[in-house]
Amino acid sequence: MSNPQQLRYSKEHEWLSAAEDGVSTVGITEFAANALGDVVYAQLPEVGSAVTAGETCGELESTKSVSDLYSPVTGEITEINEDVVNDPSLVNSAPFEGGWLFKVRVTEEPTDLLSADEYTAQNAG
Repeated sequence: MSNPQQLRYSKEHEWLSAAEDGVSTVGITEFAANALGDVVYAQLPEVGSAVTAGETCGELESTKSVSDLYSPVTGEITEINEDVVNDPSLVNSAPFEGGWLFKVRVTEEPTDLLSADEYTAQNAG
């Protein structure tokens, strides 16, 4: 499993893209998608809603369990991935591409986000 180097990662297994015009894209990692199993339902935060770093902002339901979705940053939701709402399996098949979850206008970024190498080390063994 290879975690893209240009992304940053939360300890709760979300990834965050670099901000473009103050907006970052958020998804869950391949590690998390594999641990969840086949995702069958995605409840994403509403556009315009506020999210807080480390707080629950939605959930993903799989054939194995239901898992809370956490925001890696504080900000306002600017877009959700309707493709994932309509076809939640994209979270499993393309977690770093078409399976992204939402975009957020970042107002505060925590200092404990991990690099790809740090995230990989956290989940080794």
